[in-house]
Amino acid sequence: MSNMIAELLGVGHQYQDGPEVFKGVSFNIEKGSFRFLTGLSGSGKSSLLKVLYLGLKPRWGSVKLFGEDTFKMKPTLVPLLRQKIGVVFQEFNLLDHLTVIDNVSLPLRVRGVDEKRSHKHAGELLNWVGLGDCLKAYPPSLSGGQKQRAAIARAIITRPQLLLADEPTGNVDDEMATKLLCLFEELNKTGTAVLIATHNQRILKKFPYLQLTLKDGTLLQQQLEKKAS
Repeated sequence: MSNMIAELLGVGHQYQDGPEVFKGVSFNIEKGSFRFLTGLSGSGKSSLLKVLYLGLKPRWGSVKLFGEDTFKMKPTLVPLLRQKIGVVFQEFNLLDHLTVIDNVSLPLRVRGVDEKRSHKHAGELLNWVGLGDCLKAYPPSLSGGQKQRAAIARAIITRPQLLLADEPTGNVDDEMATKLLCLFEELNKTGTAVLIATHNQRILKKFPYLQLTLKDGTLLQQQLEKKAS
């Protein structure tokens, strides 16, 4: 059985007649791996994440997800592959008219899990991320850090094989950013591969994982060998 979740080879994209967002991007995501996708704002990190959760079809290259060639596979496979991927969006994407526990349990409800079971699982996850006292709250009443933790709980409630997070520390202070990264580490220990797009240098220095860096549309790689104190 293959150890690969994602395989990108020579991937490039250009929006209409604008400049290339990225070009010749090649890397793999293995099961259980933890990586950062770094680069300046506007470097194409979010677009590359969209490629990985099948929200964007690149104009060039080859992309395989869970062994499936995304350029050749049947459209009916798209929702099946997406079920294996959890996404933490930069804007949280929580539904303001639903309570926190309803937001988090929604992916299970969509899959046909009854309310009692889905709420039980959602409640356990919300306790795990430190939101056990916010189950009946609505998103507008939450802080940025609380919204981010709720979004993380929602993204992982289906136990995805791959978690993608787009600038998850962009709306929180340094202390909360560290707590969020520790949550991602705990999730990774359960077997979920994690890819985090960020340009937060303090986080990158504190957590010594492989960095995939986008610069001028191309991908560089570097390994942090020392953890900052």
